[in-house]
Amino acid sequence: MVALPFLGRLSFLLLIATTTTTAFAIGIHHGSIIRKPSSGVSNFREAPEFRNGDVCGTNASERIHIAMTLDVNYLRGTMAAVLSVLMHSTCPENTEFHFLWGKYEPEVLVSINSTFPYLNFRLYHFDSDRVRGKISRSIRQALDQPLNYARIYLADMLPPDVKRVLYLDSDLVVVDDIVKLWEVDLEGKVLAAPEYCHANFSKYFTDLFWSDKELSSTFNGRKPCYFNTGVMVVDVDKWRQGGYTPKVEKWMALQKQKRIYTLGSLPPFLLVLAGNIKAVHHRWNQHGLGGDNLEGKCRSLHPGPISLLHWSGKGKPWLRLDSRKPCAVDHLWAPYDLYGSPDHSLEE
Repeated sequence: MVALPFLGRLSFLLLIATTTTTAFAIGIHHGSIIRKPSSGVSNFREAPEFRNGDVCGTNASERIHIAMTLDVNYLRGTMAAVLSVLMHSTCPENTEFHFLWGKYEPEVLVSINSTFPYLNFRLYHFDSDRVRGKISRSIRQALDQPLNYARIYLADMLPPDVKRVLYLDSDLVVVDDIVKLWEVDLEGKVLAAPEYCHANFSKYFTDLFWSDKELSSTFNGRKPCYFNTGVMVVDVDKWRQGGYTPKVEKWMALQKQKRIYTLGSLPPFLLVLAGNIKAVHHRWNQHGLGGDNLEGKCRSLHPGPISLLHWSGKGKPWLRLDSRKPCAVDHLWAPYDLYGSPDHSLEE
């Protein structure tokens, strides 16, 4: 595969998406929960098998481990994300996916096998009972689903041979070689992610939290900055050794007693790790493209280089495209969409 300069590749994808007429399958909004298209999940096209590098090893030490949740409501996004990773990887055959699912849905597995018959992946059942009594109602119903909390338990679920994992949300696409993020030097930290120190960190917690000196003192000695948990490189061994899962759970339990934040699984991560992670370049999480958590209004790209586009927020690109009211950035996601008509697919 010939590597295109990013701006050229982005313009090429935008041109494809905006100059073709596509008959999209219709998605349905029900409150804040995304319901699967009525026509089912079996209408995904088979993706090409990419062989992008001239020399790609097969040693286990060279394998890239990517963890994602698997849910029929977000399957269309997951398929697009997987395709984007494989397409832009120098050695896609070295990538292994670890899918976490909470409910056995046979049609999902059938869709993955038929769409990516060559894909290296493992499945893990996430027991939603682990968090059902720990989840507090947030500002958006989709954030309260048990599977949204599965990332907290990665170290418990992954086998011992997985020493490092890259966690990715299902509402993103990668437009660069993922190995560049995978190989980041954690410098002894348990987690790496883009860090946003210009954001108003205080807004992620309630006035009750900040007025309680004992609670707010958890940030003493740290300079906490916001980071998005939809893109994280995690040292699984360090996570286990440091007992980070119970640390996060402790804050979730406190949230059930006192309203100290309004979002879902993000704030307890910030409480435990903000100000103590390895910061990576912002290009690896151009987040917020789905708008805010209440209205999901359109947003523009931030300036600077981009390696990953992330539709965090209420607005999901497949739903906005289906409604024929897409945002400009949604046309950058469309070429990776494997659902329905092949007219807008990427050239093989």
